[in-house]
Amino acid sequence: MNSRFKILPLLTVFLVIALILTSIALVRTQNVYAAKTDRYQNLDLFTNAMYLIENNYVEPVDDKKLIYGAIKGMAEELDPHSVFMDPKTLREFEVETQGEFGGLGITIGMKDKMLTVIAPLEDTPAYRKGIKAGDQIIKIEGVSTANISIDDAVNKLRGPEGTDVTITILRKGVDKPFDVKIKRAIIVIKAIKSAMIEKNIGYVRMIQFTNDISGQLLDAMKALDKQGAKSYILDLRNNPGGLLTEAIAVSSIFLPADKNVVYTMDRNQKRHDYNSTTFTHKELKKPLVLLVNEGSASASEIFTGAMQDYGRATIIGTKTFGKASVQNIMHLNDGSGLKLTIAKYFTPKGRGIHGIGIEPDITIALPEVKEEEKAKEELDQNLTANSSVAEYDLTKDVQLKAAVDKIKELPANDTVKK
Repeated sequence: MNSRFKILPLLTVFLVIALILTSIALVRTQNVYAAKTDRYQNLDLFTNAMYLIENNYVEPVDDKKLIYGAIKGMAEELDPHSVFMDPKTLREFEVETQGEFGGLGITIGMKDKMLTVIAPLEDTPAYRKGIKAGDQIIKIEGVSTANISIDDAVNKLRGPEGTDVTITILRKGVDKPFDVKIKRAIIVIKAIKSAMIEKNIGYVRMIQFTNDISGQLLDAMKALDKQGAKSYILDLRNNPGGLLTEAIAVSSIFLPADKNVVYTMDRNQKRHDYNSTTFTHKELKKPLVLLVNEGSASASEIFTGAMQDYGRATIIGTKTFGKASVQNIMHLNDGSGLKLTIAKYFTPKGRGIHGIGIEPDITIALPEVKEEEKAKEELDQNLTANSSVAEYDLTKDVQLKAAVDKIKELPANDTVKK
């Protein structure tokens, strides 16, 4: 009899626990069902709108055009870097990361809701016409760029080689917008240029993080070493970024193996670390200075952030662009695709720089050219395209001059900060 009374409280506890678990499962099921119901209702709204357009619009409509427009609109609602690309645009984008593509030679993005030049690529039509990082493109062929997507802007700027496109530029320090006519060309990116400064300083211009820039940088450094380089200045000004894998590879040259270069956090706060790798050539001791400006973005900022966090390099120039989100290409079954933001980058010390940028250790701005005629002045049309030699002028480039002065003060590095 006593044992029966002892069992009853246990049964009661088990029943209460079972009731609670059943209630939780029921609530979760109802929430999932409600979420699915809301989603299906929204899809019904979409199909209803599409049906009305197809059957009532004044002219016949193309179903695929409507679907593409809808997907494009969905992507534009997310952020400036998430875009839908039709098959032709996707093919052109994939060619671009290999280092050769058609167009003007500028990387563009959205900043303060304005179509903005992140950076002009060296030795390209836009560069020779004097387009600068931070220039706002307010018109393309006389048509306002207000509310334009990056994808649409790229399509308007690109075209057959040899044809012209006119863009209207709004530039800080210039009173009025001005037009620039640029002839389109096939853009072949020379990722690395180098030269010696004052017999013992290796100077390397890094144009863009294209495929195998790490290998090209190593080759340039080895050549500079043979000429007596005791330190390096790496110029990342107007480098709009490129491949994440190359940002890791370049960082690996200057860091010991297995150091965190950057990490990402996705929507579920899942962290993914990208660490330095073992390179056949490491440069851990020679003094290093990086030059950056508002045109230094994405992969440039990953490299710069790692060098700054570990104290491996002194950063000189102006604040970087602040593009630190991860986009992934997702192919759709008809050859189109989504470039979708899936995570954000953080520096090894956990700094979030998206929309903020990286402040240099030493801030030095180039003198502003306020006169409109000077602002519109074109560069020498006879510049040698794709030369591997980095040209410089220490009397005019105050940022590079500051880098030269600073690197003379820096001792060789014995350790890297943890």
